[in-house]
Amino acid sequence: MNDGKILIVEDNPDDEALILRVLKKSNISNGFAVVRDGAEALDYLFRTGQYEDREPGDPTVVLLDIKLPKVDGLEVLRQVRENEATKHQPVVILTSSDEEEDIVRSYELGVNSYVRKPVEFDKFSEAVNQLGLYWLLLNQGPPKGR
Repeated sequence: MNDGKILIVEDNPDDEALILRVLKKSNISNGFAVVRDGAEALDYLFRTGQYEDREPGDPTVVLLDIKLPKVDGLEVLRQVRENEATKHQPVVILTSSDEEEDIVRSYELGVNSYVRKPVEFDKFSEAVNQLGLYWLLLNQGPPKGR
């Protein structure tokens, strides 16, 4: 079941604030959950730790940074894809890394999209706006239970 939320996995408070600001300004009101490291992201997605009582439902999309404390984004992606319950969860890498190795590894692990965070404010805002609109309004996700 899809709960209509965007899960934002971001350890940089400035980037987090900008992402939330852009999505709210774009009238994307599906809701947001924010976690600040890879371990917390896994707890959220697998309903463990502090999220064991989280309501059923999966985020519409996960916006996942690569460079995270505790568990890096690529490891989060690997665990999501290896778990039967989350293997079809849409995941977008949203990162400042343009290292070819990160891009290749992300796609090897089954990322749905890899987006490099633009440095310029306007371009970053537009990229986040387009991501939100696409994943929440245009994309047709997998059927429930698959």
